Amino acid sequence: MAETILKSILQELTENEKLENEYSEKVTNIMMKIPNIMHESVPIGKDDNENVENEKFGDPVVPEYEIPYHADICEKLLGLDKESAGRTSGNGFYYLMGDVARLHSAMLSYARDFMINKGFTYCVPPFMIRSDVVDGVMSFEEMDAMMYKIEGEDLYLIGTSEHSMIGKFKGQLLNEEELPLTLTSYSPCFRKEVGAHGIEERGLYRVHQFEKQEMVVLCKKEDGMDWYNKMWQYTVEFFRSLDVPVRTLECCSGDLADLKVKSCDVEAWSPRQKKYFEVGSCSILGDAQSRRLGIRAKGKEGNYLVTTLNNTVLATPRGMIAVLENNYQADGSVKIPKALQPYMGGKEIISPKKDK
Repeated sequence: MAETILKSILQELTENEKLENEYSEKVTNIMMKIPNIMHESVPIGKDDNENVENEKFGDPVVPEYEIPYHADICEKLLGLDKESAGRTSGNGFYYLMGDVARLHSAMLSYARDFMINKGFTYCVPPFMIRSDVVDGVMSFEEMDAMMYKIEGEDLYLIGTSEHSMIGKFKGQLLNEEELPLTLTSYSPCFRKEVGAHGIEERGLYRVHQFEKQEMVVLCKKEDGMDWYNKMWQYTVEFFRSLDVPVRTLECCSGDLADLKVKSCDVEAWSPRQKKYFEVGSCSILGDAQSRRLGIRAKGKEGNYLVTTLNNTVLATPRGMIAVLENNYQADGSVKIPKALQPYMGGKEIISPKKDK
């Protein structure tokens, strides 16, 4: 009799354990879809059309001569071949050649050194991450729209090095004395670019593959907003040093990704379009990523979740478009900003190689 009762209890416990695991997974999935709490200063709006301009830096000049489309500038400099890339890889890819490729690399090298000089530690992270890290750094909707999955592997190509840099601290207990952790990372980035914007046929605004210098900070909650303001200002300073006028744009509630507390875009002036376009984005995510990934710090009063922030130093070739347009000369040449000349072997001008 007792043996029968014991077997019944054990069977019930086994079934309840299965139900507990099942319900726990369902609850976790629901919780992962709950958006973060916005900062009180975030403007209310429906979408990116209702983002709010904060401040302009530099005069947005339109020269008397015409500024060609950036792809045409690159082609006259024998620096862009999308036709060949179409044959090898399809739409959304490109070959950069000659001085244009060199300018592209020079900007990335300068961006790296710019951030090192700000006291950030330079990193080159893994370019692929596992699904549990992806889940920890972004929402399911963002993942589906952005990430490329490696077939037959639990690996995704990164859309930004922020993902692998935050993932570096997954499940770690940091000493409070280590904070803030200030990191700047280089990586290629891979994105599907699914949605309203899509892939651009001729140019380099929206492509499947680009390169990026990122900044990532892990800090105490009370230091988060101070770091947020420092970080977007670094991007402004970077582009102004390349003779590119910029402005900052506050993202409204309808344009704020699920995990973000507050975010602003840095936009560069396009003298060709006579308007600004995005070249960087700075975000504070509170403890959203650290909660998902289990990143804590050990303080005097116990353990706590750290605050994470990320910001673009340079994403290029988009950032290079801003330099090409704002330094384009009437004779078809491109003046190289002084900050980049040491990375270009002292070259001051890129001259057109042929008429097209």
